[in-house]
Amino acid sequence: MLVAGGDFGSGSLSSAELYDPATGTWTVTGSLNTARTEHTATLLPSGKVLVAGGRDLVASATAELYDPLSGTWTTTGDLNTARNLHTASLLPNGMVLVAGGFDSDLNISASAELYQPASGTWTVTGSLNTARVAHTATLLPNSITLVTGGLGDGNVLPTTELYDSASGTWTITGSLNTARVQHTATLLPNGMVLVAGGNSDSNVSASAELYDRTRGTWTLTGSLNSARTQHTATLLLTGMVLAAGGEDVPPINTSAELYSAPSLKSAKGVSPHY
Repeated sequence: MLVAGGDFGSGSLSSAELYDPATGTWTVTGSLNTARTEHTATLLPSGKVLVAGGRDLVASATAELYDPLSGTWTTTGDLNTARNLHTASLLPNGMVLVAGGFDSDLNISASAELYQPASGTWTVTGSLNTARVAHTATLLPNSITLVTGGLGDGNVLPTTELYDSASGTWTITGSLNTARVQHTATLLPNGMVLVAGGNSDSNVSASAELYDRTRGTWTLTGSLNSARTQHTATLLLTGMVLAAGGEDVPPINTSAELYSAPSLKSAKGVSPHY
């Protein structure tokens, strides 16, 4: 696993390191060419890692590639729009979809663009229906990308939309039951998407809901035991989802819990706490 960049105190980091699960150890590797935080990192089919955007003092348009064979970073084509707190999704055709985020003027962006690994260039694609930042993006089994929530024009958003790479367009789909930002979204083995936690207006949420792509609707499911935002959610080999860490108000949350996905015939999930 590669970890690169981030925020430390008053500045952004350029350092990167590798985690070896076999030994449980971290090793320093080549540094980024540009220090950055609030960027995205996407594993490409070639085995290289694409880091795009982020910010130091302001949003950046730069992008670079990590080569695991040499342990070095090389610059690649710049984004058309500088952005941070955006999303990046690897599409089935090998391209990377980047959407939303803050631009260099701190405006919330609706723009989206595609990275072509073969040429190292970015191409503008259809814009989001709603400008948003700190949202989520999830590739569905039908190759459509689902974007949920985020912050837009000062308001926490309940809206969600779908990107079709074949047409390059976005379509509005069912709204979340709870508007949220800095939440998590996890594709489950049953094809549903689990959205959990995040900030809802001024409150940290414990609620969770499921997206059914066949109906385009959201259904409430079992709530988290602990309200959390800026946490992680990891799909385990068992099919369960591990939610860990994050923030509540005011402390940092150190707890973790497991979500057991419902069957397609079930209406409610279970969120046992361990």
